[in-house]
Amino acid sequence: MKIVRIDAEAEDITYGTVEPDGIRLYHGSPFFQWERSETVLPITQVKLLAPVIPTKIIAVGKNYVDHAAEMDSDVPESPLIFLKPPTTVIGPMAAIRLPPESSEVHHEGELAIVMGKVARRVSAADASSYILGYTAANDVTARDLQRSDGQWSRAKGFDTFCPLGPAIDTEFDPAEPNRITCSVNGVLRQEGSTADLVFDVGAIIEYVTAVMTLLPGDVILTGTPAGVGPIVAGDRVEVDIEGIGTLMNLVTSA
Repeated sequence: MKIVRIDAEAEDITYGTVEPDGIRLYHGSPFFQWERSETVLPITQVKLLAPVIPTKIIAVGKNYVDHAAEMDSDVPESPLIFLKPPTTVIGPMAAIRLPPESSEVHHEGELAIVMGKVARRVSAADASSYILGYTAANDVTARDLQRSDGQWSRAKGFDTFCPLGPAIDTEFDPAEPNRITCSVNGVLRQEGSTADLVFDVGAIIEYVTAVMTLLPGDVILTGTPAGVGPIVAGDRVEVDIEGIGTLMNLVTSA
């Protein structure tokens, strides 16, 4: 099942599922209680939004060997985690706004985990039962500020710096060699496989939930493969994950 969050003509913002004929609307939320309706809207009549607005976004740094190498860094001995605020979230087709405080903003295409249940001290073996599904993400980063600040909150935390979408896939298997790419203006920049994560999904959830409680709808970004690079105003950035779909965003000045 592919779950989307939409703004539909003559409808409130709501959740739906992707069907051959369009988007099936649901009442409620997939994180708590929702009910299938009889309404199916053509895709042309809906605007795709970020599939979830989390209470928090946890991200994992240097979780691909090749990306750690391009950052002149070793792979961490345990997951290297940091937070992005919920105000970074935007959906498909929304604009990534470049802040005037930075002159070097980079794309980072990633697989994102969307939690489905309250999770605290979950074992790696049980992690899958707490996951609603997976989506694509772009961990946009002000690389110059990341270097100068010595920590990552400002560099990762600007508004619009966490595009998510287009859908939450509930049947996606991250252990399979699903291709993940990021292209800018149609030119391939990043290419990897979700099977190449240094710390897999179970290990990440076990580590994170030993620190903090995750709530339904919270998001974990699992790391980016090599090839990160600059984006500038006017660019079109596309993160594509095999089995999930393509997350496309334009880049503008703030």
